[in-house]
Amino acid sequence: MDYKDYYKVLGVEKNATLDDIKRAYRKLAKKYHPDKNPGDKQAEEKFKGINEANEVLSDPEKKARYDQISNSYSSWQQAGGSPGAFSWEDLFGGNRGGGTRVEVNDLGDLFGETGGFSDFFRTFFGRTGGRRNPASQRGGRQQYMQSRQPTNYQQQLTISLYEAYHGATRLIQLNEKKIEVKIPAGSKTGTKVRVAGVAPKDARGMQGDLYLIIQVAEDNRYKRKGANLYTHKHADLYSAVLGGEIKVETMTGNVLLKIPAGTQPGQVFRLGGKGMPKLKRSKSFGDLFVTIEIDIPEKLSAEQKDLFKKLRKTN
Repeated sequence: MDYKDYYKVLGVEKNATLDDIKRAYRKLAKKYHPDKNPGDKQAEEKFKGINEANEVLSDPEKKARYDQISNSYSSWQQAGGSPGAFSWEDLFGGNRGGGTRVEVNDLGDLFGETGGFSDFFRTFFGRTGGRRNPASQRGGRQQYMQSRQPTNYQQQLTISLYEAYHGATRLIQLNEKKIEVKIPAGSKTGTKVRVAGVAPKDARGMQGDLYLIIQVAEDNRYKRKGANLYTHKHADLYSAVLGGEIKVETMTGNVLLKIPAGTQPGQVFRLGGKGMPKLKRSKSFGDLFVTIEIDIPEKLSAEQKDLFKKLRKTN
């Protein structure tokens, strides 16, 4: 297992403040984000490493543990030890708890269920961390590590599309304890919200985490695809022919959509930034796409019929 120098990844000194770390992360994440580097595997790997380093160094508890691991590893190297022979087993264990903490799993959306984290991260900071028996074989080590883990619980939580847009708060009852959990804006079906250290204690007296699996209820006004929303609006024949305005509902209120003369049935208009917020990117939004349906009058007055006949002749 390779050692990860998270300070080097973010380009900050070991005495960097949390603000320094935050600034460095934002700058690098913006540069290497997959949306800005489509198909660039090298940029994708850099982005994974940047997120992993930030996950550790921006969390005081994880950072303190990482510094302890880093110091032990540095001392080993300075004493002339070979990195490949370093005994990682001596650093396993420790308590990852410490109060109620909510985390949102969004990296899985980009890189799969593991979030693109390395073995080093998963060993010391992920759910598979724990002390293993160095004398056991690989399969035995995995079983041993799993046996050291508390039992985690999952619970499905349904929210509305409106709540997914604006964020929501839920009061969760666990035995005699009530816990307020904030569901972040931009959540979608499958988003995992982790509430650390609140699950009921298992038979070994160990207390695991609660994972809320978000289910966003269908909305009769919109269809959602990623961060974009899709809706249909009716326009009268005269507005479609001559041009006009139609009222469109958005998640933040009504807006007027101007449609040009000659608008066709099924024509789609885009309202930029009127879609869903992107998870953990509160200032970034998708778009709202409006498909126009033309209402053809079923009954016409005699005068209207005459006018349409004249139009047909001129055409």
